[in-house]
Amino acid sequence: MSGARAAIRYAKAILSLATDQQAADVVNADMKLIVSTIAETKDLRDMLYNPVIPSSVKKSVLLEVFQDTNKTTLGLIDLLVSNKRIGILNDVALHYSQLLDQSKGVELATVTTAVPLTAELETKVLVKAKALTGKDVEVKNIVDESILGGFILRIGDLQYNASVANQLNKLKKEFTLN
Repeated sequence: MSGARAAIRYAKAILSLATDQQAADVVNADMKLIVSTIAETKDLRDMLYNPVIPSSVKKSVLLEVFQDTNKTTLGLIDLLVSNKRIGILNDVALHYSQLLDQSKGVELATVTTAVPLTAELETKVLVKAKALTGKDVEVKNIVDESILGGFILRIGDLQYNASVANQLNKLKKEFTLN
């Protein structure tokens, strides 16, 4: 729990610094790069969370991998290493993007579908989600074949489940109760 709170504190501090330097969007691109790189690279993830590997090695690897990032992002990596908190880098990057979106009034809509969304469908979802929230919306598509068809839309704490699997479960419950 304290790791999550610490990640939020670091993210707020970096957002404040990046905003002062008018580099919030550039740093956000770096944070998204960090999240995707850590998610896609098992070796990097393992290295970050391995307590046996010295912090100096972790720092040199991270600075090499993310050498083309903004100086604020590099400063964050250096700060996390010196404070022995490099294991929360991914969480800090995630929270940074969320905080920046909140400050801009942008809401994240997660659409879970059985197949990837087409550009046309994504546009329709954007329009509908913007009408529901009254805010700018960014759509993230998650493909989950277990829903069979339809979609599940999540915006903040609202959820609309129009999946085929959900409809089948409702029918199953209805038949088992009678």
